Amino acid sequence: MQAVAEPVARLIEEFAKLPGIGPKTAQRLTFHLLRSSKEDAAGLAQAILAMKEKVGFCSICFNISEDSVCGICSDDTRDRSVICVVEEALDVLALERTREYKGCYHVLHGAISPIDGVGPEKLRIAELLERVRRTAVAEVIVATNPNTEGDVTAAYLATVLAPSGVKVTRLARGLPAGGDLEYADELTLARALEGRRPL
Repeated sequence: MQAVAEPVARLIEEFAKLPGIGPKTAQRLTFHLLRSSKEDAAGLAQAILAMKEKVGFCSICFNISEDSVCGICSDDTRDRSVICVVEEALDVLALERTREYKGCYHVLHGAISPIDGVGPEKLRIAELLERVRRTAVAEVIVATNPNTEGDVTAAYLATVLAPSGVKVTRLARGLPAGGDLEYADELTLARALEGRRPL
C-alpha cells in the first residue's frame, strides 16, 4: 500500500527533478500546493505552461526572450562593439543588476566540462565566432564562472577568438566588497594580488 496518493507522489518526484530541490523541499512544495486553493494551483500550472509556450531564445545572443530578438539586442543604446560572454541567462540578470555594463551579451548555455560530456560543440560557441566575424566587435569579455569549467571555457574562447584579432578580456577576481582578509581563502587572495591595479 502506498503512503501517499499517486498524484501527490508524482508531483513530489517532478519537483525533486528541479535544481536545488531535494526530497524534503519537494515534499514541502507539494503539500503547500495541496493546501492551496485550486485557483492558486491552476495559476502556477498556467504560468509554467505560458513560459514554455511563449519564451524562447534570442536569435542573436541566445538570452531568454519572448521575441526572436531580445530587448537587450534590440536596444539601440547598447554598445554593440562589446560582447560579454556568460554561461547562463541568469548571469545576464546578475550583470544587468549592476547597471554598469552597457554592451551586449552572448549566452553559451553551459560551460565546457568533459566529465559531464559537454564539449565546445554543445555550447553556443560557433554562433559567437560567427557573430564576431560578421559584426564590428572590438572586445569580448569572458564572464564565465570562476571554477574549473569556467576557466577551461575561458581559455578555449581565448584560443578560438585569437585569429579574429578581437580583444579578449576576463572579469577580474578578488576580494568581495566589505570582506575581511582574514576570512578570504588562499586562491581568492592570490587572484586579488594578480589582479591588483594602481591607485
